[in-house]
Amino acid sequence: MLGGILAAAIALTPVTQDTPMPHHARGTFEVTITPVPPAADAAPDAHGRMTLSKIFHGDIAAVAEGEMLGIMGPDRSGAYVAAERVRGSVNGRTGTFSLIHRGIMDQGTQDLSITVVPRSGTGELVGLSGVFHLTIEGGEHRYDLEFTLPSGGPPSPGPEPVPESSPDQALSVTA
Repeated sequence: MLGGILAAAIALTPVTQDTPMPHHARGTFEVTITPVPPAADAAPDAHGRMTLSKIFHGDIAAVAEGEMLGIMGPDRSGAYVAAERVRGSVNGRTGTFSLIHRGIMDQGTQDLSITVVPRSGTGELVGLSGVFHLTIEGGEHRYDLEFTLPSGGPPSPGPEPVPESSPDQALSVTA
């Protein structure tokens, strides 16, 4: 009975053209992490500060700059936070957006969350929202940005649209 009720509820849930569909942008990136020297009066166990510089390849063609704060304790436990600004394109749409990172490690067990900052998109990325999944295999950084964009998401591949013509314009289309 519960299965029937759930199926009916799902069937009655309206899906409108305004409902963004989830998309993925996948690829690799290179990152340069540069430690920032601590202040002269910083405590010996103070958090570390680093700058980030990234180059994205694949469905995201972009560069990013950011900052990270991190602290490590005994037994492979610690945490970091970071913020970065990405400039380039996502699946062919150009603009900028920001990512916020939160990472925790408890005796080697990791919990990582990287999210698009709400309302941080500009240009053709206005309205971008999503989650940035990161894996590191064999020293290679791979990403999968699971995202939504208003108005149907990224452009579909295919021919350029043919411009409308006015009655006093001749339009010539060749194949």
